[in-house]
Amino acid sequence: MGTTQLEPVPEPKYWHLKTVLSEALDSEFTVGEILPNERDLAARFGVARATLRQALEQLELEGRLQRRRGVGTTVAPPRVGVAVGTEQEAWPGAPGDAWQPVDCAEAEPPAAVVDALRTGPGEAVHIVRRSRVSHGQPVAAELLYVPASSVPGLSGIDAPSGAARARAVLRELQHLELDGQDRAVELGSARAEDARELDRLPGAPVLVVTTRFVARGRTAALSVATYRADTCRLTFADSGGLEMDHGPERQAS
Repeated sequence: MGTTQLEPVPEPKYWHLKTVLSEALDSEFTVGEILPNERDLAARFGVARATLRQALEQLELEGRLQRRRGVGTTVAPPRVGVAVGTEQEAWPGAPGDAWQPVDCAEAEPPAAVVDALRTGPGEAVHIVRRSRVSHGQPVAAELLYVPASSVPGLSGIDAPSGAARARAVLRELQHLELDGQDRAVELGSARAEDARELDRLPGAPVLVVTTRFVARGRTAALSVATYRADTCRLTFADSGGLEMDHGPERQAS
């Protein structure tokens, strides 16, 4: 790996270095590849390690890099699209759904969910836990709240618990005719449980996407999905398939 001297520019040195590093990621590295150590990178670009760290931190915030425990700094995969304005409405678990069922339990939901579902005080609902993975890494975790009245045909004989129970709840939801859905997105901080599932530190920035599914004139299910903010991008209408070409990519050897 040769030496690359940065050109004098009016912007902060770390910001210019971030741009140069981003171009190097596109042309020299592949997704998941581990970057050289800080000492070698600083020597290559002729900068102080403090300047290099600032640039790397900015690239991590932008989702270009990921710091993985016990591995190092790697090139991040493309961001996962989070559709917020799509016209394609479907129940969770429908064909093409990218989420994987993890578990299911019956419990009383939080007060905010009780208000949204309009369930009775102390009434338990099915809480389906699902995860979403991209390039082998967790990018989102979801809690789907489903009242018993939305899945009247559910039987505990064939699927008493776990992922099988989650799939049974999702399967029963498909029998309802979906009237529509609405979605809200807000920026939040990862709670301890979210952080464990998403391999992040507590307090890391996340996108919280709340989706209300309506059937028979009432809220039939409520989804609260937590996405890693560094691995996701919002998409609108049918733009979810849009791909940006950042330049030539070196083939893995």
